Amino acid sequence: MMKETGGGNAICQLSQAKTKSGIKIIRIFNTYGPRMHPQRRARGFQFHCSGTQGGRHHHLWRLATQTRSFQYVDDLIEGMIRMMNTREDFTGPVNLGNPVEFTIRELAEKIIRMTNSRSKIVRLPIPPDDPMQRQPDIRLAKKELDWGT
Repeated sequence: MMKETGGGNAICQLSQAKTKSGIKIIRIFNTYGPRMHPQRRARGFQFHCSGTQGGRHHHLWRLATQTRSFQYVDDLIEGMIRMMNTREDFTGPVNLGNPVEFTIRELAEKIIRMTNSRSKIVRLPIPPDDPMQRQPDIRLAKKELDWGT
């Protein structure tokens, strides 16, 4: 019996059922690391890291109370490797991310403080597609992969 877990997951599971090929499904949450492209940063980082350069202002949505969590790319790769090495009958999906949350406002204030920036925080209307919370449930990753904080 195939478990419905979303569009991409369902396509992988259908392909596996048809071709009998092995699959592993992971869900990647906000990830950061060196050589990040300025336009492809983890949501939250793209506004704040770019804003600090040159003393530009940080744009925050509404009260900036929406929360995010970020994982370092090395942790993500470790989780991916562990997932590839699981038993054949375990396909996932497994969430790979950092469950420790903080507000976007806290992120902006920390970046300003760490970079000694003179940037100011500017509040804008919240985009309609911006979730208030983005926190992965990594219990399955801890159990099956012995991975996570």
